[in-house]
Amino acid sequence: MESKTDGGSTALAIEELAAIEDEEVLNKMLDKAVDFEERRRIRAALRDLLKKKREKREQERGSRQQDMRQQGLSKGGTTAGGVSTGRASMNQQPSTHKPAVQASSSAAFTRTSGNPAPASAQKCLPAAAPNAKNVKQMLLDWCRAKTEPYEGVDIQNFSSSWKDGIAFCALVHRFFPDAFEYSILNPNKPRENFQLAFATAERLAGCPPLLDADDLVRMQEPDWKCVYTYIQEFYRCLVEKGLVKTKKRP
Repeated sequence: MESKTDGGSTALAIEELAAIEDEEVLNKMLDKAVDFEERRRIRAALRDLLKKKREKREQERGSRQQDMRQQGLSKGGTTAGGVSTGRASMNQQPSTHKPAVQASSSAAFTRTSGNPAPASAQKCLPAAAPNAKNVKQMLLDWCRAKTEPYEGVDIQNFSSSWKDGIAFCALVHRFFPDAFEYSILNPNKPRENFQLAFATAERLAGCPPLLDADDLVRMQEPDWKCVYTYIQEFYRCLVEKGLVKTKKRP
């Protein structure tokens, strides 16, 4: 790829980036890039790619719904059934993982507490350590860096920034881009987003689902200790699989 030696080279680099349609390729390029301007162009290309995929998916969904309406009218039926079927198909992946997430969650929480205490007390492990503050900030910075190209994600803390489930999905998707289509996720469906992220992390990274989607939905904001504990575990699992190399990482 051309470097930014002059206006023509920069334009060529942008055109080359725009021609890449594989999120994983752009993610790897972003991890390797050290030049600030180069990273900025790669992030912009990744955002544009995610946006194009989302728009294409929405267009395809609209076309399918229109075809189903026409089929329903030709058969003398109503259009409601077609729309409902389309929604069920779009949400199929998160819902199929729900029982596994809940079942595994119970086992994981039992390991962290021997008493049948309330769920919220079982899930949140103490984050006390001599350098806990530094580790927490490093982990937050890591999450922010990994999800920076994703639209709709702005990680500022371990609580409110995760309440719609999109940040969890973005973080998991960054390491497993073929696991699901990020561009179709809906921030207004947090339960499905939580289920999708936790089930995918468990299946592909071996990360136990220490959080429960239903509990998170009931909370006005997630308990930061719970989110922090889960992200620590997810990070550890990625390290074990060789997907994250540790130096000064948390």
